[in-house]
Amino acid sequence: MNRSVVLAIETSCDETAVALVGSPREILASEIASQIDLHNRYGGVVPEVASRNHLPKVRPLIDAALHHAGASIREIDCVAATRGPGLLTSLLVGYSAAKGLAIGLGKPFIGINHLEGHLLSPFLQGADPVSTSVGLIVSGGHTMLVRLESVGSYSLLGRTLDDAAGEAFDKVAKLLELPYPGGPEIDRLARQGDPNRFDLPRSMLHSGDFNFSFSGLKTAVRYLVPKLTGDYRADLCASFQEAVVDILVRKTIRAAKQSGVLLVAVSGGVSANSRLRFRMSEAAAAAELALKLTSPSLSTDNAAMIGFAGLERFLLGYRSELTEDADPNLKLV
Repeated sequence: MNRSVVLAIETSCDETAVALVGSPREILASEIASQIDLHNRYGGVVPEVASRNHLPKVRPLIDAALHHAGASIREIDCVAATRGPGLLTSLLVGYSAAKGLAIGLGKPFIGINHLEGHLLSPFLQGADPVSTSVGLIVSGGHTMLVRLESVGSYSLLGRTLDDAAGEAFDKVAKLLELPYPGGPEIDRLARQGDPNRFDLPRSMLHSGDFNFSFSGLKTAVRYLVPKLTGDYRADLCASFQEAVVDILVRKTIRAAKQSGVLLVAVSGGVSANSRLRFRMSEAAAAAELALKLTSPSLSTDNAAMIGFAGLERFLLGYRSELTEDADPNLKLV
């Protein structure tokens, strides 16, 4: 291969993923083993189950990625892995495997912040370089607004003070007895519902800052459900989803305008939500802002985004010490 190639491993939660990413920004292979069926019976991710099921998957996925890319392990220039944040027992599986592989190959190793992977993922597809933008990272564990100047140069504009948006989706789905994961189910049902039937709160929408709060919205749904009868789920899903999307879109656009930034980038698992994508596109156009939405296939946890972040850092000369430990509470900024 006449290019730099990073092999990346992602095991921060319940997805085991391996990818090969080549310069300048080409996904040569991306393999993911999902554990959704394993955790569905529990209604959420069980850490011990997740870590135990990562172990037998990593090596076969590495082999599958190399085969898919038509590459030899010796052609790898760097090995990257998610260092955090995430479930410690899950992180350790991929992080340790990547370190061992880097040592065995005599190649550089780079530990990547999972949130940086999400933040940069909108730039993975397309020819535009990573550039100044306001990034909305919205997932099951995180909701935050970040000003991105360049790779490695980030400042926090706002974050959730309680539940992440994705967490609120999953908890409301559980209240409505919808299958896990709840986000896609709410999105599906909401298409059939009336978003104006239930007047749900938009917490902190006018707080004057760029922080978020979704616990009050979740609690409002919890108190509302026992009072309802008949076929209400589609309307409630639509109303709940509209409230979440309204907060995310309006605060993101406001942050970009106030920061004087002309580009908005949206990433994370919730960025696959169809209503969020529509409303954000509509609002960005009205505000004369450029918009980058992570492809739905790269929105949820995957190793391609970790590989891209690793590649960008590798090309800048960044290397991690092998003594660095995985950190379940690793901060982006």
